[in-house]
Amino acid sequence: MKYLIIVDMQNDFITGSLGTKEAQAILPAVIRRAETFPGEIIFTRDTHTQEYLTTQEGRNLPVEHCIAGTWGWQLAEELQQLAAKRGSRIFDKPTFGSVSLAQTLFSENEKKPIEEIELCGLCTDICVISNALLIKAWLPETAVSVDASCCAGVTPDSHLNALAAMKMCQITVKNQG
Repeated sequence: MKYLIIVDMQNDFITGSLGTKEAQAILPAVIRRAETFPGEIIFTRDTHTQEYLTTQEGRNLPVEHCIAGTWGWQLAEELQQLAAKRGSRIFDKPTFGSVSLAQTLFSENEKKPIEEIELCGLCTDICVISNALLIKAWLPETAVSVDASCCAGVTPDSHLNALAAMKMCQITVKNQG
């Protein structure tokens, strides 16, 4: 079995409060990848409460975003439709990486070895790298990759730095430049 993990392709990170032109630019590529992926697709959603600004993350990044139930928290419309059509699982995560996602993949690998786990989405330098490293820690013998053409970071430089860090941790980086 192959898995595609689409990380935090949410409105607030694309065109909302933390949106960037780089995030907007990768959306069509992420949609194409999801439409043609031959295995299971899993989505993550950054998920905060109304008390976000009082959390450690909120104090360090004082921009309300991905508040559960809001438009900004929702996946991009095309991806939301694809998730519904394919019956994809969605992991809501209160922080950068999803421990429950890594644990779920570990359990599934125990039943039947996972062939490959590919990640893409936002932000390369925060949530993509956090999830990739968590998954690699839980499944060190499983092939883990990141599609650079379907990722965007907070800045282009931090995107490249995150890709380099993942390579050093034996995560394969595909489609980089």
